[in-house]
Amino acid sequence: MQIMSKEKRTRKVTVRFTQSEYEKLEDKFHTTTAPQLSHYLRTILLEKPLTVNYRNESLDAVMEELIVLRQELNAIGNNFNQAVKKLHTLRQIPDFRNWLIMNENIKQQLVEQSTKIQQRINQISDKWLQG
Repeated sequence: MQIMSKEKRTRKVTVRFTQSEYEKLEDKFHTTTAPQLSHYLRTILLEKPLTVNYRNESLDAVMEELIVLRQELNAIGNNFNQAVKKLHTLRQIPDFRNWLIMNENIKQQLVEQSTKIQQRINQISDKWLQG
């Protein structure tokens, strides 16, 4: 069995950059799957294939908003459920009993719509993460 050894890199090249050039270089490097800057530079200079991750910044902003909305929906649902549970403990008072009966339908609609919104946000998130 023959063991393949990598050829050692013995040659060195030094290149100087301005601060702005280096920042641009680093920005481009960070958009790739290259593990190290030296790997990135060799890949570019030797014209080898390189995987670049493209992100749509406007979509990133939308995703941030959707994440916040999802958190807010969860908080609203939790607060509403806690309030309704508390009111259920006060059934002996007629006004509360009437309020509970009238608002049970509203509660159900809120829960259903929140669930639909969360499911849609999850679908969009999954699609965005795969793309």
